[in-house]
Amino acid sequence: MPLFSIVAPFLNERESAERFGAFADKLALEIKSRFGFDLEVVLVDDGSTDDSIERYRAHLNGSWRIIELSRNFGKEVALYAGLAETRGDYVMMIDADLQHPYDVCIQMIDELMADPKLDVVYTIRDDRNEESWRKALAGRFFYWLINFRQRFEVPENAGDFRVMNRAAVDALLRVRDKRRFNKGLYAWAGFRQKGIYYRPDPRLSGVTKWSRLGLIALSVEGIVSFSALPLRIMSIIGVLTGLAGIVYGAHIIFSSLVFGTDVPGYPSLMSAISVLGGFNLALLGLLGEYIWVTIAEVKDRPLYIVRKVHRSDDVS
Repeated sequence: MPLFSIVAPFLNERESAERFGAFADKLALEIKSRFGFDLEVVLVDDGSTDDSIERYRAHLNGSWRIIELSRNFGKEVALYAGLAETRGDYVMMIDADLQHPYDVCIQMIDELMADPKLDVVYTIRDDRNEESWRKALAGRFFYWLINFRQRFEVPENAGDFRVMNRAAVDALLRVRDKRRFNKGLYAWAGFRQKGIYYRPDPRLSGVTKWSRLGLIALSVEGIVSFSALPLRIMSIIGVLTGLAGIVYGAHIIFSSLVFGTDVPGYPSLMSAISVLGGFNLALLGLLGEYIWVTIAEVKDRPLYIVRKVHRSDDVS
């Protein structure tokens, strides 16, 4: 019988275990009756420090596996670890906190099954207008920057909540980037994709694991992994600053020779040093980000290390 897999990474989500078990049971019954699929659940413990694994083990039924990573490797890598363990003909990725609505899960599966030409159905958050204007503006600038003159486009506000066929999953597994930015990789891999809008459910338990600094770090990861535009912008600024320096120097020489004007001293010198020094330091920091990505790839360390795999067959 065809197999359908769901992948959900978690980090200290013991409060969500019972609800997730009920969600999986409901989904298993519906996809069996409507599409003829058996369900397997693949959870990835991304370095939890509580008893999340024991709680999930107690509330999961049917075929399931919990991949216990040796430490916290981050959600991007945890999703890869989960995809690598799936065996299904189709795979859905969701969050263990169940902010992804059940009805939208079924809608995505319906959309994918209804059109044999589709390979991926992904979701786009439809509640971003409620964010502050600063955050919204930063988000638009980020997507403009990462999509500028690319051969592919990263959809704005699309996330990991999606359903893919086996071909799309296998393609993602062949991409072995050490510093992973999944939104970019989904778009880079291509395939025929369709987006649907949704509003996430409120979190009923636990707290989000994403901090503001974590989101900024992920954004920087995406930019340096998929765009060389920041380097080009800094190069253009450098050229314009150099030209401005030449023009200003010519003006000083002309004024001194023709009009006998005193050469400006300390203030102009400090301004030039501050501007050029600031640009140089910014460029060095930007180069460091790109070099760090290169170093991570060259080291060729494994993406993750599995401490233990818990299986439904182990439960007596």
